[in-house]
Amino acid sequence: MKHLIIAFCLLLFNISFSQKKQDFILTSPDGKTEMKILVNDKISWTISHEKELILAPSAMSVTLDENVILGKNAVVLNSKKESVNASFETPFYKKKSVQNKYNQLTLNFKNDFSIEYRAFDDGVAYRFITKKKKNITVKNEEVVLNFDQDYNTLMPYVRDLRNPKDPFISSFESHYENKKISEFAKDTLAFLPFLIDYKNHKKAIFLEANVEDYPGLFVTNNSSKSGFESRFSKYPLKETNGGFNYLNKLITERADYLVKTEGTRNFPWRIIVISENDAALANNDMVQKLSEPSKIKDVSWIKPGKVAWDWWNDWNIYNVDFKAGINTQTYKYYIDFASKNKVEYVVLDEGWSVETDIMKHNPNVDLEVLIAYAKERNVGIILWSSWMALNNNIDGVFENYAKLGIKGFKVDFIDRDDAKMVNSVYDIAQKAANHTLLLDFHGMYKPTGIQRTFPNILNFEGVKGLENNKWTPNDDVPTYDCSIPFIRMMAGPMDYTPGAMRNATKSEFKPSHSNPMSQGTRCHQLALYTIFEAPLQMMADSPSAYMKEQESTDFIAKIPTTFDETVALDGEVGKHIAITRRKANIWYLGAITNWDSRDITIDFSFLEKGKKFQAEIFSDGLNADKAATDYKKEIITVDSTTKLKYKLANGGGLAMIIK
Repeated sequence: MKHLIIAFCLLLFNISFSQKKQDFILTSPDGKTEMKILVNDKISWTISHEKELILAPSAMSVTLDENVILGKNAVVLNSKKESVNASFETPFYKKKSVQNKYNQLTLNFKNDFSIEYRAFDDGVAYRFITKKKKNITVKNEEVVLNFDQDYNTLMPYVRDLRNPKDPFISSFESHYENKKISEFAKDTLAFLPFLIDYKNHKKAIFLEANVEDYPGLFVTNNSSKSGFESRFSKYPLKETNGGFNYLNKLITERADYLVKTEGTRNFPWRIIVISENDAALANNDMVQKLSEPSKIKDVSWIKPGKVAWDWWNDWNIYNVDFKAGINTQTYKYYIDFASKNKVEYVVLDEGWSVETDIMKHNPNVDLEVLIAYAKERNVGIILWSSWMALNNNIDGVFENYAKLGIKGFKVDFIDRDDAKMVNSVYDIAQKAANHTLLLDFHGMYKPTGIQRTFPNILNFEGVKGLENNKWTPNDDVPTYDCSIPFIRMMAGPMDYTPGAMRNATKSEFKPSHSNPMSQGTRCHQLALYTIFEAPLQMMADSPSAYMKEQESTDFIAKIPTTFDETVALDGEVGKHIAITRRKANIWYLGAITNWDSRDITIDFSFLEKGKKFQAEIFSDGLNADKAATDYKKEIITVDSTTKLKYKLANGGGLAMIIK
């Protein structure tokens, strides 16, 4: 009898143990990446690539109200594996379609939740899924990233002095700091995406996708300093007008939860992109692959293009017989410039209206006259608005200006990604689509896939763009330019606003409000129009500057803002990059370097074999190291066997149109 009791107890113990501790393995389609999921008292995952550890065991969980922790002592009910090999069209992107190939493991747990894991050839991802009948309150989510060594990182810290008491209020504009994991800045947060350098040519980018009805993810050092752990902004309960120039909201009280949300829902994807080749990071589609498809059925009215922009150049036009400024005559001049150069849009930035009430116009700007004037010249008008002014009357504003013939809005000073603001961004996107209006979200957190869901959103800031050159003398801009294509741009398009015609060497650069300049050469600026993704791409300098440099302007005007194919030719994070993109049967090529001059070789094997092509080439001039505006233009014949060497000056570049 004793033996039977002992055997029975052992059986119960084994059943209990098997329920508490289970291992699952998921590999990528090419077999190089392996994900191990351990379900024990906590749920954790480990990632390796070709048997080299990428992520040490790292926990994941979601805490709901009443201290329900999804992931603590979880019981697996069943598991399911499947393989997917599909593709989808991307009409406003860097390529015409995206291949979506992955292996998937779904673990279904007791307590009405699941975790979905996906392994791609270029990375891994997971997300929680809940299937509760009633609404839930999410108190916290645990996202842990542990590492086996003290690797170097490229980390964008929250650096916003406008609201030092609330680190979650941020413009999401920071250069990357190259520090070891253990050297993470104390008492601060970093936002995504960021990079880990494994020192063996492998790098990983950490980012998120499909953030809807949920706050964005920040990270801080974990207690062991061997990795990072998540931080999220709590849901705002009370807000007051304030912030920068009273154009955004200050949070005066936050809840003790992240969001109250539907009980049956998908949570955001937690993503690790893995690469053995830096260049491949600049042509990655992970966020597109993990985002919801378009909610706009008819996208024929969405027209990408370039925009003549007023604010960066301080409305500084000259050799005219009127006083330049925020007035009807000046904007007619911008419209004439756009029309002559086949630039699709002109934006009226701050000052065209009362900033706190955009239904009230600046009396010096006759908006209806400008809309009619622009329409006659095949130019669209886009209006700037602070988020706060728009949010006061979204439906009324959109209905009014859509009827007048406005093509879209540049929405600024969002400066948060708590769940309330994320929901507002989705609401604005839907209502803009209802009125066939385009959107450019400036002063914005990094994109997380909404650009696929609402393709009327053509651009996002969340990048430390050219505007900062007006006031920051010490930033190393060329190095940043050679970093963001591998990191920030992986999240989506960037409202960086290139196009400076006043170009400066490192020693000659200085900030200027009305005559701003760029760091690096003219060809560096020209190349950015191909390298930086931006379906709605600004031309930041003034019409007077562009007309003075008509040869460069003609070149910029010919570069499209969306493409059918992208090939990342070469690159190293923070040092240099070369990308070529195709639209129809024309290729566009851009290459840039940091402050180090370097020799590069362009291999034209991406061209169709057996055909001759004409290449219009802008390369750094022999004296670009002293006069950054110096360049050489040439037109030559190339084919798929051609290999050409070019010397990029300090902060230099190379730009081509090949047809």
